[in-house]
Amino acid sequence: MDDLDTAIVLIPLLAVLAPVAARAVGTWIRVPVVVFELVLGIVIGPSVLGWTGPSAFVELLSEFGLAMLFFIAGTEIEFAAMRDRAGKRAVGGWLISLVLGVVVGFILVPGPGAIVIAVALASTALGTLLPILRDAGELRTPFGRAVGALGAVGEFGPLVAISVLLGSREPGVATLVLGAFILIAAGAIWYAARVPQGALHRFVNATLHTSGQFAVRTVMLILAALTALSIVLDLDMLLGAFAAGIVWRLLMRDASEHDRASVESKIEGLAFGFLVPVFFIYTGVTFDLASLLATPILLLAVVGVLLVLLVVRGVPSLLAAPEGAGAKERLAVMLMGATGLPIIVAVTSIGVDEELISSATASVFVGAGMLSVLLFPLIAVSLRGDTFAPTDLVDDRA
Repeated sequence: MDDLDTAIVLIPLLAVLAPVAARAVGTWIRVPVVVFELVLGIVIGPSVLGWTGPSAFVELLSEFGLAMLFFIAGTEIEFAAMRDRAGKRAVGGWLISLVLGVVVGFILVPGPGAIVIAVALASTALGTLLPILRDAGELRTPFGRAVGALGAVGEFGPLVAISVLLGSREPGVATLVLGAFILIAAGAIWYAARVPQGALHRFVNATLHTSGQFAVRTVMLILAALTALSIVLDLDMLLGAFAAGIVWRLLMRDASEHDRASVESKIEGLAFGFLVPVFFIYTGVTFDLASLLATPILLLAVVGVLLVLLVVRGVPSLLAAPEGAGAKERLAVMLMGATGLPIIVAVTSIGVDEELISSATASVFVGAGMLSVLLFPLIAVSLRGDTFAPTDLVDDRA
């Protein structure tokens, strides 16, 4: 069998095993299921067992998974949090992170590759953190709103930077093109927020339990339209996916709680039950572990980059900590802010494709991102007080 044949069987198998493994170790340590997806992908990939390898078809599915991850992140944006103290300070903290990231980037990779490093270091994994916050009952607390603001800026800011600084156009032209995209997306957001959507909500309700599934089909249309627009304008497609999530959230804002919950369940089933696991498992399959093992110093570099993430992204995140927060809560905010992976995977992939950084460098940063997802939220939740229930373990999403 070729790589596609084995991947078609192995990836669904690993997608099932990952939450089972998370559940099994949950008695001792609560690990996000994405970590198991990545590790299992590495195990079956060329660097370990060699059971499967890169495949164009699976890579396409993984791109859909990444887009769905950012769509979900867009649907979770709390606009009120972005306008208050936490949101404003999150923006300031991200700008500091970007400047520090550029400095570190030019030290590590002089030249255009420094921008890749800077964007990777200035990212926060909102898609990873939101399910953790939700399961811990923190989404609506001052702590959760602060982390949500950090994550929103830490995903949207890097996407803008990728589109302007790492596209094929000159930065000035790229900025104009980005402005055009923002105007179009803003028009869609204005329509979703201002125009009554009663007819849409009635149609969604009427097809919730029929083969029509109008809500899911509409989501896919909005996602496809805005990601296609991003691609046509030579912007990062994740920018369109993020904007699509915002548009859908606003379209459904006045729908009944039952309908919103039902649609959310269907979308999350499609995303976290199918597409997102493909992305993370395939990321593990294509992870260049061989380069790290061939040069042991690179393994130390992974730990070094993890510490750099904590300084470059984590320390500026303290600006968004809730007023009056104690030392433990501030440390938890710092750790959550420094948690990054999807943007790191995306931007380092671009860097390798454009020959701005080496595959080994990309592996070091992705490895550090994997460790940040494994360690930082775990420590942060422990500092806040362990409020997870055992039944929540299987629901640890991306």
